[in-house]
Amino acid sequence: MSSHDHADLVRRFDRPGPRYTSYPTAVHFNDGFGPAQYEQALRRADEVTDPWSVYVHLPFCAARCLFCACTTVISPDAGKVVGYLDELSAEIDRVAALLPRRRDTAQLHLGGGTPTYFEPRLMAALLDHLLERFPLTPDAEFSVEVDPRVTTPEHIEAFAARGMNRISLGVQDTNPQVQRAVRRIQPLGRVISCVNHARRAGTRSVNVDLIYGLPHQTARGFGQTVTEVVEHLRPDRLAVYGFAYVPWLKGHQRRLPADALPGPDERLDLANEAREVLTQAGYVDIGMDHYALPGDELAVAQREGRLHRNFMGYTTQPSADMLGLGLSAIGYVGDAFVQNARKLSDWRDLIAGGGLAAERGIRLNDDDLLRSRVIQELMCNFRVDKRAVESEFGIAPFDTVFSDARAALREAEDAGLIVWDEDSVRATEVGKLFVRNLAMPFDRYLRAEKETQRYSQTV
Repeated sequence: MSSHDHADLVRRFDRPGPRYTSYPTAVHFNDGFGPAQYEQALRRADEVTDPWSVYVHLPFCAARCLFCACTTVISPDAGKVVGYLDELSAEIDRVAALLPRRRDTAQLHLGGGTPTYFEPRLMAALLDHLLERFPLTPDAEFSVEVDPRVTTPEHIEAFAARGMNRISLGVQDTNPQVQRAVRRIQPLGRVISCVNHARRAGTRSVNVDLIYGLPHQTARGFGQTVTEVVEHLRPDRLAVYGFAYVPWLKGHQRRLPADALPGPDERLDLANEAREVLTQAGYVDIGMDHYALPGDELAVAQREGRLHRNFMGYTTQPSADMLGLGLSAIGYVGDAFVQNARKLSDWRDLIAGGGLAAERGIRLNDDDLLRSRVIQELMCNFRVDKRAVESEFGIAPFDTVFSDARAALREAEDAGLIVWDEDSVRATEVGKLFVRNLAMPFDRYLRAEKETQRYSQTV
């Protein structure tokens, strides 16, 4: 496809939209779902025997990266916030007490912030506490996000000794000019050293995060970044995210040089350049923004149509239930999403009060569950099997139930982004770049929204 064709597609389809780490998305959680409702959900969930996925949020960083849109707390002195780990341990105990029969964990992820912000001995103690209450299954996936600038061999060894088998590193861009603009100076040599140590410690999988759409990026320069990452790190997986520029939500992003940000056409060129480099290097496009080596379990799962997606990203774990622990963490328990308090003082007050830290959530109805499945199939496997959906949910013909989505997707169908035939709805190769746009017509809540500035652009 020519650059002119790309530019036309961007003009027609680039708009604000969700990333669909959940459906309904987090903006539709409500404060009528609090600690009491969460306790009820946990007690119901204890009647199930499937293992859990567990996400632990460690929100602290010593300094702020200007591109960041995560829930973080900036504190140059870790000693002033070390009490968070004790409070987190208390939350772990309270959740575990409501799950006397169901503790096994098939997926554990430590995210942030920067989990390696705290000293290795402190993280080891937290993990020992957590794993005593939520032990890992023999084939569990245990991943940790690390900041190569502050991660030491002792960190990696502490995690590996407790079962870590996947490490995720934020690289973003190796170009010094881009790094200076976003205030994250990170020499590639430091990243290489971190990855090499993780592999020597027995880590079986390495994930690298890159971001396109940052100030001063060009297709040629970003292609060089991707090439260097592939040649020097050969990660098993890569996430190549479009920069979520939302200065109205994240005020620190106003300090970025806005005049140096790539425009919509340039952003698509950056995404295409990364895709070209990675596919030529043997990587498989496994889902929105994500790539993996052909033998990686995510690539295998996508080929077999059993890829899943949750707040931790793409996964092979079929269990939908996920515990979210720590400030702002989101979980999915039974048929409900739940999010902990998003302000540190509020979270701490809830923990100090002796209860759960849930602040808001939503219990899904039958229509939510149906649409969630359709959206997840598009986001994970780029294809929805109509007959399978009809059978699972006992609905009338798919085309009748989703006639409004079909009408809304006519333009995308005419543009060659999606094929809606008798048995399936599927994204084309170019349509994969616009998969968020293809999922949006199935979102009942989005159609009723008047405010779209809460979302980043889809391209």
